[in-house]
Amino acid sequence: MSSIEPFTVSVSASELERLATKLSTASFPDELEESGWDYGSPLADVKRLTAYWKDQFDWRKVESKINELPNYRARIQAEGFEPLDIHFVHQKSNVVGAIPLLFCHGWPGNFLEVVKLLPLLARSGSGKSTPAFHIVAPSIPGFGFSEGTRKKGFGLAQYAETCHKLMQKLGYEKYVTQGGDWGCMITRTMGKLYPESCLASHINMPRGMKPSFSSNPILAIQHFLTPYSEKEKKGLGRTQWFLQEGSGYRNLQGTKPQTLGYALADSPVGLLAWIYEKLHDWTDDYEWTPEEVLTWVSIYWFSTAGVAAAQRIYYEATHPTPEGVHRTMTEQYIPHVKLGLAYFPMEITSLPRSWSRTLGPVVFESEHDKGGHFAATERPDAIADDLQKMFGKGGPAYEVVPGRSGYDFIAKL
Repeated sequence: MSSIEPFTVSVSASELERLATKLSTASFPDELEESGWDYGSPLADVKRLTAYWKDQFDWRKVESKINELPNYRARIQAEGFEPLDIHFVHQKSNVVGAIPLLFCHGWPGNFLEVVKLLPLLARSGSGKSTPAFHIVAPSIPGFGFSEGTRKKGFGLAQYAETCHKLMQKLGYEKYVTQGGDWGCMITRTMGKLYPESCLASHINMPRGMKPSFSSNPILAIQHFLTPYSEKEKKGLGRTQWFLQEGSGYRNLQGTKPQTLGYALADSPVGLLAWIYEKLHDWTDDYEWTPEEVLTWVSIYWFSTAGVAAAQRIYYEATHPTPEGVHRTMTEQYIPHVKLGLAYFPMEITSLPRSWSRTLGPVVFESEHDKGGHFAATERPDAIADDLQKMFGKGGPAYEVVPGRSGYDFIAKL
């Protein structure tokens, strides 16, 4: 393939037939009475969605809609690994000086999380009163329609390298980022490894460490003197729930992803239940439609690298090579990169603000009264507003990318 080329999603007819066969012969477990969501995805919900997937869901219609997006593919090679064909959406603004923005998803998300942001940030006229952005949203390696490696050790450093090289290949020598979940950790790693290019990051899953007097004396004093707010107390309660009741998947995917992969690769119903539980538990009463749920699940089922590939990031991020990046490093101070933090009440981990401020030079913070883990899907208005305030005129990261303020004249396209 050439360096960068247009890309069209096209799932083979044989794959669609294989899915239909598996759905038609699916078997289901029993369920305890009045168990609700306590034990995981409810039987009635999974049966309802399976029937919809089998009888009503039209992948070709979804595929056609996806292909209306500006999809491309580029071959990127992380050092020490084979070249990978990386799929990405590249929505260029008609504002010449638009700000290059890498949008990075996580698990069980996908590149479609960016879709609701595109008309808010990238299209005609957005550079008149608010800054405009050139938006790049890849399927990260092993996810969606990007290839995955066949070698061990492809960890956060390599995900960051791939995304960085993609931005460079597109001509964006300097850029900003936005991410949640693994997107948060990947973009944080980009800031750690490429601070001369990744100049600012906005994240919607801020973590951090309790400030200590040895490493963060000012924050430690503030933490010592300032009681937690009611929102922070609720956030700690949410975090405790996640650690005790909602994080089992992380232990499985982070220790034996291959074993889990056999189940997910063989059973679309198993994959549906595995992902649907997270869509329910991690959001703030967001009303997922069957079409949305099954589109997300189908992207995993039809993924280029195979269903099992997406789980491996959990293992690699916690078993890095000696020169690699452990996920905990992304929760420590990273200098030089201006940082924006967005707090949503139903995020899976929500720590006191003084903890999150240990992550780096924080220049922007926002508190939102509604929203959860998939902020770009649940609250695209909030994410767009944050980015416009952070990078707009008068904002703390205004003109952070030299020559790309987001307000330059509009080109005729």
